[in-house]
Amino acid sequence: MSGTIPKNIRDRVKKLRETIERHRYLYHVLDRPEMSEAALDSLKKELYDIEQHYPELITPDSPTQRVAGEPLKQFEKVAHKVPQWSFNDAFTEQDIRDFDGRVKKVVGASDISYTCELKIDGLKIVLEYEKGYLKTAATRGNGSVGENVTMNVRTISSVPLRLKRDVDVIVEGEIWMGKSQLEKINKEQQKKGLPLYANPRNVAAGSIRQLDPGIVERRKLDTFIYDLAQTNEKLPASQHEELEYLRELGFKVNPNFCVAKNIGEVIAFWKEWENPKKRDQLDYQLDGIVVKVDRREYQEKLGYTGKAPRFGIAFKFSPEQATTTVEDIRLQVGRTGVLTPVAHLRPVLVAGSTVSRATLHNEDEIKRLDVRVGDTVIIQKAGDVIPDIVSVVKEMRTGKEKPYAFPEFVPDCGGEGKIERIPGQAAWRCVDKNSFIQQKRKLYHFASKIAFDIDGLGPKIIDALLEAKLISSAPDVFTLKRGDLLELPRFAEKSVDNLLASVEKARDVTLARFIISLSIPHVGEETAHLLADTFGALDAIQAATFDELNAVEGIGDIVAQAIVEWFKEKNNKELLKNFLKEVKISSPLKLRGVAEGRGDIFQGKTFVLTGSMQTMDRDEAKEKIRLLGGSVSGSVSKNTDYVVAGESAGSKLDKAQELGVKIITEEEFLKMIK
Repeated sequence: MSGTIPKNIRDRVKKLRETIERHRYLYHVLDRPEMSEAALDSLKKELYDIEQHYPELITPDSPTQRVAGEPLKQFEKVAHKVPQWSFNDAFTEQDIRDFDGRVKKVVGASDISYTCELKIDGLKIVLEYEKGYLKTAATRGNGSVGENVTMNVRTISSVPLRLKRDVDVIVEGEIWMGKSQLEKINKEQQKKGLPLYANPRNVAAGSIRQLDPGIVERRKLDTFIYDLAQTNEKLPASQHEELEYLRELGFKVNPNFCVAKNIGEVIAFWKEWENPKKRDQLDYQLDGIVVKVDRREYQEKLGYTGKAPRFGIAFKFSPEQATTTVEDIRLQVGRTGVLTPVAHLRPVLVAGSTVSRATLHNEDEIKRLDVRVGDTVIIQKAGDVIPDIVSVVKEMRTGKEKPYAFPEFVPDCGGEGKIERIPGQAAWRCVDKNSFIQQKRKLYHFASKIAFDIDGLGPKIIDALLEAKLISSAPDVFTLKRGDLLELPRFAEKSVDNLLASVEKARDVTLARFIISLSIPHVGEETAHLLADTFGALDAIQAATFDELNAVEGIGDIVAQAIVEWFKEKNNKELLKNFLKEVKISSPLKLRGVAEGRGDIFQGKTFVLTGSMQTMDRDEAKEKIRLLGGSVSGSVSKNTDYVVAGESAGSKLDKAQELGVKIITEEEFLKMIK
């Protein structure tokens, strides 16, 4: 019983907690340690030992409760009490001056001060405290619903478990991993012979979503808190006072902020931190600065758009560039036989990851850049986008560089290896349309999620089936027997049964998915659905003339001609004949609305999806829309009816706002389809 605990033990525990908390704050928040980490760990160990002996003394805010608990089975969803916004972006000085102009116009004032803060390249976190105690930590999610990662966040030393006052607050900030910590982790990875991590942002995001808090604890993550979303105390009158308020409560606030009296000072602050040498002095990565109108009165007057606050903007740094050399240019054969030139580069670090390839798109692009084997080139990579060769550093040429010319023969094209330039286009293709590599890539595509979606039939399994000569084309997959597969190496009974069950399930396929699986040149996912909705049956598409196809809005001359030619070819006719022996194709008119029992509620409506969705993947959302009579487009126009905006929505959302297209959240979309 608690009454039997000696007073000296109670006093010792109280002192230990106060001392540990003080030095935690000095070390992890203020970065002014007065005690070594080893000494601090020793105090924690003493407190832990006492609490193990007297469990009645354990409280939720004890420093020992940061210790990771048992792994979770899954994260529960948390509805945000305050909507989570993301900022619009500015990339140039003109962009930020335009933002300043919009602010002044709405506010009706000529002198506007701004708070400038560093934009940390990490993972957004939302923390809720009740009476000073940490209650919930959640990811941003889709802005309305996030994941409950409280157990993981409790292991982060810079996050106070108890605030300096008994206040109810919701705050927002960024979880990040130090570059020095990433180096330590990568050294361990190297020792174990494991792949190295590319950048601290990805490791931080991956760490916080680990089901085992013990892993999170070992990763030594950190935080900066930058926004007060809600409080039961009086709100600070300005943004810079808000940062001070957060610091007073015990949060770690980034010290590198300033109050700019005008937009010129904002630009000066941005230029100062855009300097890579300046940023290299920090242990965390930046991708820009965040600019907010300083006065809260003005912030409230400016308000929000559907996605972002009008009083703030993210002023991004220029995309990161690097120079490297082109070691070779090679042609890659696609599933339709089109050849893509790919530059093989000396590996170089760009925007946080090592790259060794860059697509050159086609012959015309090679000529435009005048890129040669041996050239020094500037490559650019923004975020996770495939790197581009921006230009050639021609003054670095020695005369040994070799201009690239398309060869007459490409061995991977099969047959005689002949290639040809496609009339009227910049692309080259294999003359032989049935080379082994093309067939292999067609099979990969046939089994992929957007086509037949055969679970368990990935590239490695397809390669094994081809090597064993069990299949040579897609219809052969449906003729596989259990005995055939059990003879293959690494095929156990359970995996064979699972694969055969997936194959059996895939025999029922929609017309659109079937068309996608055929790898008809220029016919992608949206065109396939357009054909299915317009003609309704495979026979009708097969019999359609060039004029009939060309009359369909969204199908031009090149696509119409490609479809007509594909269905005329003898090999393709044989492929269809074999396919139809094995599969059952469902008409979109028959399917539409059946699953939901709602009929054509989206008839005539066009949707655009942008950003990532939390409750379903994008392919599933597209399928739902089409089943209910709607169509899905890849771009926003004045004819778009709805834009469904998920997490990290990009330029499509901006375009929708510009055109006045109705924007709905994932939650609103789910209500519509229910």
